[in-house]
Amino acid sequence: MTTDSLIEAAQRLATLRDSIDRAARLTQRTADDINLIAVSKTHDADTIRPLLHAGQRAFGENRVQEAQEKWPALREEFSAVKLHLVGQLQSNKAADAVALFDVIHSLDRSSLLTALAKAMDGANRRVPCFIQVNIGAEEQKGGCAIADLPALIAAARAADIPVPGLMCVPPADIEAAPFFALLAKIAREEGLERLSMGMSGDYETAIMLGATDIRVGTALFGQRPSPARPVPASGRGMLRNSRA
Repeated sequence: MTTDSLIEAAQRLATLRDSIDRAARLTQRTADDINLIAVSKTHDADTIRPLLHAGQRAFGENRVQEAQEKWPALREEFSAVKLHLVGQLQSNKAADAVALFDVIHSLDRSSLLTALAKAMDGANRRVPCFIQVNIGAEEQKGGCAIADLPALIAAARAADIPVPGLMCVPPADIEAAPFFALLAKIAREEGLERLSMGMSGDYETAIMLGATDIRVGTALFGQRPSPARPVPASGRGMLRNSRA
């Protein structure tokens, strides 16, 4: 870790927070009202550490195994880190996710709900779970169908799983605003206060449409390195929530 890397991380964080603040003020909020999640997937500990030194404490990872390899040691160095799982979660990884993460953003089906409830009961720990909505009705993407959402929310509450709000990943390469607005409308109808939406390319729009939690990677870390292994071509639980 070099002095230059420390300075660059601090500058990127300050610039991003200024931009967040400008967008938030249009909705009578400030940057302090927006939870900035630094998406550190595929970045190693040495790349993450300068941002931790700059004061960032909320981080997002896509894969349980990758987070297990990086974060226990980093958490020993830096207190008050909040770790968010922002990628798709397989049911067989539920126990590991409950043990490691402070918030899960990708609860999207009843089988995963059952696995998470069992894991939370076993660990005597309740982890808040955003319900991921397939807001663009994309067959290849994870997320609960809009029509199935009320039942999944009710089932989560019955299982004593905290549900702070909804999460979405809008379709790529088209205007995200209508999808953010739709998610906000659904959340109001369901009595949910938090909205996990917005990434490096659209977080300002998301904030202006009510986002409370934004998931930003590239704007903080630069272009991420190539994945260490190929991403599977199929498998419902393996699609990655990209474009952070």
